[in-house]
Amino acid sequence: MQSDPSKFKRILLKLSGESFKGDKGFGIDPNSVGFMAGEIKTLADMGIEIGVVVGGGNIWRGSEAAAKGMDRATADYAGMLATVINALALQDSLENQFNVLTRTQTAIDIQQVAEPYIRRKAMRHLEKGRVVIFAAGIGNPYVTTDTAAALKAIEIEAQILIMAKHEVDGVYSSDPNLDSNATKYEFLTYRDVIDKRLEVMDTTAISLCMDNEVPIKVFNMFEAGNLKRLINGAQIGSTVASNNQ
Repeated sequence: MQSDPSKFKRILLKLSGESFKGDKGFGIDPNSVGFMAGEIKTLADMGIEIGVVVGGGNIWRGSEAAAKGMDRATADYAGMLATVINALALQDSLENQFNVLTRTQTAIDIQQVAEPYIRRKAMRHLEKGRVVIFAAGIGNPYVTTDTAAALKAIEIEAQILIMAKHEVDGVYSSDPNLDSNATKYEFLTYRDVIDKRLEVMDTTAISLCMDNEVPIKVFNMFEAGNLKRLINGAQIGSTVASNNQ
């Protein structure tokens, strides 16, 4: 491993389901997965310990299925399985394309394809330089993968929670893809996000980060080298924290 300077030793990276579909309408785009795996490898080569939480919205959205009449708990469990599919795709790309040691842990019992989530085991994997992918949220319905990312960041003692976006480069006052007058925020407090009802993460996830002083960075994942630049302290994306340091 290289010894590139970085202010972070351990991070939690949240990848949305949309990141996996790339420019496709749904499903998994191998090129997008390969790109994300390559960016993660860059950090692994720097000696940074990396936990990853994946969403599943490219395959299934429990809230949308529930809105159409499906039992919400059942719909959310189906969504958890979608995150496992994404996790396995990312794991395969990391290992087979980039030779990065990787472990997938799931919050629901599916031991034929992944380890069950055990915090101490996850911590040991990280200490050994393995990328750990956390799938299936927290294993309970009615809870988003954003909340799972906040919890995992706290549990593994990550120094920062990085929210990787696909079509936006930070936090805006409204959707910049729909509103040309949308204003980008360079810095926000946790309370700002809650009070302004900004769609950074759900309120539960933001509250968890606020209560445990976990800073959040929101940035565009799909610009080559952005993740490394962010880790090395470049002023890109938007920061959510208790104060602007």
